[in-house]
Amino acid sequence: MHSLSRKVTFALVALLALPFAAGAWERGRVRTFAVLPAGSSGPEGMEVGADGRVYVTTFGFTSTGAEAGPGKLFVFQPDGRLERKVSIAGSSAHLLGLRFHPVTGALLVIDFGNARVLRVDPRTGASTVFMTLPALPHTGLGAGLNDITFDKKGFVYVSDSFQGIVWKTGAAGGVATPWVDSPLLLPNGVPPFGANGLRFNKHETDLFVANTANDTIVRVPVESGGVAGAPVVFTNSINGADGLLIDDDDNLWVAANQADEIVVVDPQGRAIAKLGDFDGVTGGGQPVHLLFPASIRFSGDDLLVTNLALNTNLFGFLTVDTAWSAQVSRYTVAKIRVRTPSTGGADGDGRDGD
Repeated sequence: MHSLSRKVTFALVALLALPFAAGAWERGRVRTFAVLPAGSSGPEGMEVGADGRVYVTTFGFTSTGAEAGPGKLFVFQPDGRLERKVSIAGSSAHLLGLRFHPVTGALLVIDFGNARVLRVDPRTGASTVFMTLPALPHTGLGAGLNDITFDKKGFVYVSDSFQGIVWKTGAAGGVATPWVDSPLLLPNGVPPFGANGLRFNKHETDLFVANTANDTIVRVPVESGGVAGAPVVFTNSINGADGLLIDDDDNLWVAANQADEIVVVDPQGRAIAKLGDFDGVTGGGQPVHLLFPASIRFSGDDLLVTNLALNTNLFGFLTVDTAWSAQVSRYTVAKIRVRTPSTGGADGDGRDGD
């Protein structure tokens, strides 16, 4: 990813050196990386292993309703072929973020339905409890554990979308403690998820957290001793800011789940690229391009994107994509070549990039 990041940043710098014109942002070509088996629910969490295998968890909701547990983990080969489907023992049907621990190598999976993090064997589905929460409710919704990240010491940080908290625990897990707790991380809009994707910048001077409901990215300074400073809004108006990555040059890549696009933001908070689009649902019930994108990961020269395609009418509220998501019966993981748009003229004569 290091060489990839350098190439991406070089292209971004070249782009920003030129004046913007109509059609300057070529969104790239969105292709299908993988199609989940018939009957699967929408994919949400995703991780790419060191060997290129792609691990995807499902949120447990199809377009028609909730499925029964246990939760499902799909493992895809680097070319998108399904290698195996694993049921995670002792879990609810509702799984979200997952990551391989950088020190121990353990696969950690958020069991959203049971408000805990599991350590999972990705071959057998055997699991043990890695992290639990103290009895510390902040809202009537209870906990909404969503995404996972790590610092260089191996400490684990987990976003809580309903309580506006980032929880912290050591590399061995256990009962988490609140690392930061802020109204800026609470949900005040639609979809009703606050703190979501989260990542540290390169030097771990800041933790950036997407707030989906508020369409914001929140910056949490890291003070002496690893203590959280006062959170501030870093940037606004990313429509449904969900999964978040930070490359080696501190550009933020954010899945905008209500705009069906990926927004790339530089370290000053300025949008420098928008990738992907939505083009309907096929007659076979498969999203075309991006539909409610949730998690993103770099994989070689591609950016992989889970299409959650969540039918929000199941939860009593509508969004611009609800009617489309209600038509989905086959869920997908998309891919976009990692690139920046060309700077074509007013007619938008940008390069395809493939």
